[in-house]
Amino acid sequence: MRCPFCGSNTEKVVDSREGRNGAVIRRRRHCLQCHRRFTTYERIEEIQFMVVKKDGRREPFDRNKILSGLLKATQKRPVSVNQLEAIVEQVEALLAEKPDREIASSEIGERLMQRLHDLDPVAYVRFASVYRQFKDVSDFVAEVKGLREGGGGQEE
Repeated sequence: MRCPFCGSNTEKVVDSREGRNGAVIRRRRHCLQCHRRFTTYERIEEIQFMVVKKDGRREPFDRNKILSGLLKATQKRPVSVNQLEAIVEQVEALLAEKPDREIASSEIGERLMQRLHDLDPVAYVRFASVYRQFKDVSDFVAEVKGLREGGGGQEE
């Protein structure tokens, strides 16, 4: 490992700790040349998951994009970031089960709506209104009516 301060490759590991869920190892290192300390993170290099969009395009899976959408849907709602992180981790687990490392965006969207439906009805309707691209107020009313009746809204 090369020191980010002096460029020397003589260093020693002072401390190693396992990160969240064992997916990352954090190492504190000490440069033997300039005597400064720095931190490195090691993670397993994985094959990139791909999301297949409605128009057939493929783009890399981005957990931050999903978390951002969930945060917008739950803004000013009694939902913790930890609950949202758990939802994103469930989607990642779903991806890990797929043999071809690809998932349709519609499958992700449906999974997110299902989890939000169980977690917070208002956040569910907010998310559904964007995800399902309601054309007018009647679509929105139908979704809320389905929620009130316990059905969960429209089916596609």
